[in-house]
Amino acid sequence: MLRMDSVVKISNSQTWQQELSGAFTQLDKLLAYLNLDINDLEEHERANKLFPLLVTRSFASKINKNDPLDPLLKQVLPLPAELDKNTLFTQDPVGDDKATILPGLIHKYYGRVLLIVTGACAIHCRYCFRRAFPYTNNSSTPAHFEKVLTYLKNHEEIEEVILSGGDPLTLSDQRLANVIEALQSIKHIKRLRIHTRLPVVLPNRVTNRLIDIIKNTSLKTIFVLHVNHPQELSDDVERAINTLKKAKISLLNQTVLLKGVNDNPKTLIDLSYKLFDNDIQPYYLHLLDKVDGAAHFDIAQKDALVIYKKIQQILPGYLVPKLVTEVQGEANKTLIT
Repeated sequence: MLRMDSVVKISNSQTWQQELSGAFTQLDKLLAYLNLDINDLEEHERANKLFPLLVTRSFASKINKNDPLDPLLKQVLPLPAELDKNTLFTQDPVGDDKATILPGLIHKYYGRVLLIVTGACAIHCRYCFRRAFPYTNNSSTPAHFEKVLTYLKNHEEIEEVILSGGDPLTLSDQRLANVIEALQSIKHIKRLRIHTRLPVVLPNRVTNRLIDIIKNTSLKTIFVLHVNHPQELSDDVERAINTLKKAKISLLNQTVLLKGVNDNPKTLIDLSYKLFDNDIQPYYLHLLDKVDGAAHFDIAQKDALVIYKKIQQILPGYLVPKLVTEVQGEANKTLIT
């Protein structure tokens, strides 16, 4: 049995890089911080070896102490269930491999491409559809970037570039600025979409320098955030979001429907209201991508529709996210109706 007193404190004076370097990577230390007892850690550690634990102190501070059922904890805690095999779950559930044109460049949909600029994240969500993605050979490193730019220049139908990963905001300010500057030099690219969880799990990342980089680009910039539960929107996160909002950055949110985390109407309704209070538009409610190790989060489509119908009955239409799934080879997200 493991039981230890909490000794970790978060310093508001830390830079985002310092906080990121001090994130929890050891299971016993996270459990100690949360005052949790687990009798046998062996199977948890096996799951941890398959997909290593990574949790920022900011996110850990929002997890209720001594609560093994906390919805934020469930998103990050390695579980023995991840070792179970399910033939419906694969390492590439959304078809990234088939859609990869060049290392780091994924072209699935008309008029837009996805650029994997890093394999790094600030948090490892246990349901991540890229938890087995081969980042070493498939990130748009500086060596590959010129080829990516050539591809973009030769495809004038591409008007939007999505920065993804990993999380693009783990890049240094200078590297991020260089990427954006190169993209805006291509005349037919008009929009930049940044898919990021950092303002939620590492709000210190929203710095004046980051805001300057975004404000100085000629590209219309959209941040697509990833919030699954209203508990994630704490005061420090709301301050970071407010900074983005003041910079007139468009803010959207996508949520993954997860068993035991947010699979009830009340949680999703509360989340939509809280997002909108912070000028974040509810955008997508995703069915789980069937990635190896995440079957215990899965919710049957018929059950998802029951939940969705209930939130439609209560929320005004503009606060109802689209219920979608991603089907390999399809030219767009598939609406669930």
